[in-house]
Amino acid sequence: MTRRLGDVAKKVGMSEATVSRVLNGKPGVSEATREAVLTALDVLGYERPTQLRGTRARLVGLVLPELQNPIFPAFAEVVGGALAQQGFTSVLCTRTVGGVSEADYVSLLLQQQVSGVVFAGGHYAQADASHEHYELLYERGLPTVLVNAAVEHLGFPQVSADDVVAAEIALGHLRSLGHERVGLVLGPRDHVPSRRKLAAVAGLVDPALVEHSMYSLEGGHAAAGRLVAKGVTGIVCASDMLALGAVRAVRRAGMSVPEDVSVVGFDDSAQMNCTDPPLTTVR
Repeated sequence: MTRRLGDVAKKVGMSEATVSRVLNGKPGVSEATREAVLTALDVLGYERPTQLRGTRARLVGLVLPELQNPIFPAFAEVVGGALAQQGFTSVLCTRTVGGVSEADYVSLLLQQQVSGVVFAGGHYAQADASHEHYELLYERGLPTVLVNAAVEHLGFPQVSADDVVAAEIALGHLRSLGHERVGLVLGPRDHVPSRRKLAAVAGLVDPALVEHSMYSLEGGHAAAGRLVAKGVTGIVCASDMLALGAVRAVRRAGMSVPEDVSVVGFDDSAQMNCTDPPLTTVR
């Protein structure tokens, strides 16, 4: 590998570091430089790395943040079925804490010559997260779709729920039931869909009754527990998992749902009809 780097660098008159960036698919290299390095590889008789051979497999990466939330397996089933009808196979990539990162998955998918990537709940939904791997996909011209948020400056196609309408519907439902002291349990502060929901009802909810949490049952439990202690009678949650945590928090406080506190979720996961009581949730 070292000899190959040296030979190619000498051939094109560039540093070995630049050649290495091209061969490893790293960002920050112009298209002209990339083409010069690949041409030199061919002229010198070296084999191109798998991800640079030019023929894409009929594979589409499906990158999800987790599978514990039932909305994501359901999403994978629908997208995988639609891809199969078009002759493509989905490659499921699930992020894990301390495991393979989203950026690592992008590198692996590029090595496998996938035909495209679909992201759901990815780092693009977090304003403060690193977006370099999306820029790499953009530079490569790989078809990419973002679900439920976007990296606006890259112009990727996006499919998104209407967070504004969803928040208005949920809050309006609780208001129609007579609830005046309503709290919100949203995702992290830099989570774009959560920001949209908050902006939609910011003037209608007491800022002291807005809680932010990771998207998990435990996060919903902790956040809702703080709201219950403040005397809310209704809670709007940004996901069904958060809502299940909220229901548990209400019960742990010695109260019942919906007699004492009403809870509304978001996602309309199929399993929510099996809870006791069935969860009211926004589709």
